[in-house]
Amino acid sequence: MDHRRGFPELPLISPEAEPDVEYTNAREAVADLIRRYSGSTGYLKDRFMEVMGGKNPEGHYRAYYPSVSITTSSFATVDSRLSFGHVAEPGRYETTITRPDFFENYLAQQIGLLIRNHGTSVRIGTSNTPIPLHFAMGENAHVEGSIEETLHRPLRDLFDVPDLNTTDDHIVNGSVSPTPEGTRPLAPFTAQRIDYSLARLAHYTASSPVHFQNHVLFTNYQFYMDEFVAFAKEALNDPESGYEAFVQPGNVITTRDGTTGEPGRANPQMPAYHLVRPNHSGITLVNIGVGPSNAKTITDHVAVLRPHVWLMLGHCAGLRNSQSLGDYVLAHAYMREDHVLDDDIPIWVPIPALAEVQVALEDAVAEVTGLEGFDLKRIMRTGTVATIDNRNWELRDQSGPVQRLSQARAIALEMESATIAANGFRFRVPYGTLLCVSDKPLHGELKLPGMATSFYKRQVSQHLRIGVRALESLREMPLEKLHSRKLRSFDETAFL
Repeated sequence: MDHRRGFPELPLISPEAEPDVEYTNAREAVADLIRRYSGSTGYLKDRFMEVMGGKNPEGHYRAYYPSVSITTSSFATVDSRLSFGHVAEPGRYETTITRPDFFENYLAQQIGLLIRNHGTSVRIGTSNTPIPLHFAMGENAHVEGSIEETLHRPLRDLFDVPDLNTTDDHIVNGSVSPTPEGTRPLAPFTAQRIDYSLARLAHYTASSPVHFQNHVLFTNYQFYMDEFVAFAKEALNDPESGYEAFVQPGNVITTRDGTTGEPGRANPQMPAYHLVRPNHSGITLVNIGVGPSNAKTITDHVAVLRPHVWLMLGHCAGLRNSQSLGDYVLAHAYMREDHVLDDDIPIWVPIPALAEVQVALEDAVAEVTGLEGFDLKRIMRTGTVATIDNRNWELRDQSGPVQRLSQARAIALEMESATIAANGFRFRVPYGTLLCVSDKPLHGELKLPGMATSFYKRQVSQHLRIGVRALESLREMPLEKLHSRKLRSFDETAFL
């Protein structure tokens, strides 16, 4: 008897254990992961419906995430140009897996690289990490705390609930240690960490994670969303574009055959729009709003989808008198005064520019504007972008901030770009920034309502199309080239 709560203790009841299986075929391994995960979540959903239907619970119902592991006994000789797809040294490596149906192609790719690069099999089994009921129920289910009135005892007595102690970023932050048995992580995120972010993505963006594409644009103005909607309609009307659907908040899906679904009543905090191509090779645009907190929040969650690249398109204050409203700023470096990532990635960590992304952005500016070479310098500057956490920085004594900006050789100031780049660096997601000068506060050119409206109408369309063109060119780049070795630390996970 648990006298503290007044309820009798319940025995632990789980599905019958299955033996581990070795595979040398990646697709077969993923099929086993799908089958095991479906069986575990199905078991939890069935037991929940039984007790909600009035059946007396027989115990605490528990099912476990499936796992994939590899054991190597020698140092592998792999192509030194590869930044992922292999483990660094002999040992046992393992990760828990969630939603293998959703991540099927990603898992097949990563497992296939392990099998090929190490010339060995992978082991598919059942982990010792319980699946929380909330995550087993799926995206559209709603499990409330008041459900205890029906169960006549706390929900956590009968089912496992999310455990924040195991939902963290220790792996990507480089602070994880091997288990007592010496097992090391195989992937950057655990299953519970991924499930947590999948749920948060649906909440913040009013969009199912299944619609997110591998090439992501972030912006801080609704004007860009309106322009993206117009561009998406054009793309869908062009059979040669390769785009096959457009998904808006509320999971409203438009294809060439029509539209299905109705938008939700409430506006989401960070609405997401998805221009869909096969194999998630399309483009997602998210309006993250203003500020580094939002920028960190959304990238914390998008990162579990393992996108191939994300870019920031937004407006900034131009800091040089030689800049004009409407000029572009291509960030080559970042001055970080956003502070939201200081505990995860210290301020002394450099955030390098990624050559492949920088070239794609510069080429896209040239292509869309029709300018090239020395003429391109008329409308675009490269240099340091300063990201701050105080929107009204102009109201303070400017001597300190302005001196720091000058010492940093900053050419633009805003509130999101360094956060998005730093989290891209932390999560090993290629990143880049192209901003547009919307005001010059140090030179008396403040953004006024009428001026802002005409400026936005003139410039947003071109800026958005530059971002889209850059992503389309990066889409054609081999993954092993795009995912730079600059993003990988000394002791990396094999999975991308």
